Amino acid sequence: MNKKIRTVIIDDEPYSRDELSFLLKQYENIEILGEADSGERGLEVVMKKEPDVVFVDIEMPQMSGLELANTLKSLRKVPIIIFATAYPDYAAKAFRVQALDYLVKPFDEDQLSETMTRVQERLALEQGGEQKPVKIARLAVEHEGRIIYLSPLEISYVFREERDTMICTSNQIFSTKTPLKELEEKLNGFPFFRTHKSYLVNLDKVEQLIPWFNGAYQVKVVGRKEEIPVSRNYVKALREQLEL
Repeated sequence: MNKKIRTVIIDDEPYSRDELSFLLKQYENIEILGEADSGERGLEVVMKKEPDVVFVDIEMPQMSGLELANTLKSLRKVPIIIFATAYPDYAAKAFRVQALDYLVKPFDEDQLSETMTRVQERLALEQGGEQKPVKIARLAVEHEGRIIYLSPLEISYVFREERDTMICTSNQIFSTKTPLKELEEKLNGFPFFRTHKSYLVNLDKVEQLIPWFNGAYQVKVVGRKEEIPVSRNYVKALREQLEL
């Protein structure tokens, strides 16, 4: 996505605004349109600037972040809401007002990165027009008795280990019984490449291609320490996909 993501930060704590502003400025495609120290002032800024995304604290005097989010839903252009708060107990209420995500202070850079991936995915899906129904594509994975819904753009790579398929994000590994071939079909349309008979790699996450032996290589992906094998039969095609 080449278009700048227009963003507003609303928080009554100046240090929290400064921290979040600093972290967001590390993203080249983020444009911070303004900040506000209360829900009332935040509403004014949002109505004037019409941002794509609003980061808003929940606990604020007078108008809370939840009240502000409900008010924003009535605007002509409804921004994406990301709650940024020190109180994790509000998560359920946050999602009832259709917030896209929920960040807990102090901000974790990996969690923020995943949030920005979701924002970019949502905006990309919405580019087809407001009247077009939007399907949110998620990969369902069972984990510790729960079903976790992963955005394909969050996945760094996938590999087969004995009878299980392992799905790796920047900070977690999930296990599924779904065969690698079936996952590859589900991920069709996303930037995944088979580097080896047992590995699928998200090309958007690749940061290094490292010579190994006998014409084979290994790749390093963002956020992971391990190196992923690339069979020599796949090296040429991989480089054609990665390089200008």
